[in-house]
Amino acid sequence: MNTHIRANTRVILVAARAMLVLTVVLGVVYPLAITGIGQLVFPWQSNGSIVTTSDGEPVGSALIGQSFTDAAGNPLPEYFQPRPSAAGDGYDAGASSGSNLGPENPDLIAAIAERRAQIAAFNGVQPSEVPADAVTASGSGLDPHISPAYAAIQVQRVAEARGLPVETVRALVASHTQDRDLGYLGQPRINVLELNLAVDRWND
Repeated sequence: MNTHIRANTRVILVAARAMLVLTVVLGVVYPLAITGIGQLVFPWQSNGSIVTTSDGEPVGSALIGQSFTDAAGNPLPEYFQPRPSAAGDGYDAGASSGSNLGPENPDLIAAIAERRAQIAAFNGVQPSEVPADAVTASGSGLDPHISPAYAAIQVQRVAEARGLPVETVRALVASHTQDRDLGYLGQPRINVLELNLAVDRWND
């Protein structure tokens, strides 16, 4: 009996020591090491890819889109507008989601038609010129990018609202257009927040 108790006690102590060691290694040492490496090698990404103004004031993350609207929720004509968002009330990082509506869903079809008409009127273009990303939300609802085609139909409006030459605004769009990753993955894209900050700086 004593031998059996000693054997069980030894097993329990070994298990307890293993749990303690693994807790310290995987719960303390490993997270601290990864955090330290991240801060040393990738500090901007590790801290949320925070975008700041020329004065160093944080205005958002390069990874999360945001709306450019007035207090009533109307789009501001002097800013490039992002694609729609189905995350909470719009670009809510705590409620990331898509609409989950299929392409034949009548509610989605109606919403797309309404958005297309509104965007065409807001930008002074024909509805047929409005690209798909202007009227559909991303899967996460947080996509910070728009297509060059969507940016292109907004150039005239932004230039007029800011009193800038159209070619100046068009050049800013071109300089903020990111190519495909590795030259073939994904599509060319523009970070809306970074583009709007560049337009702000030009106006200062």
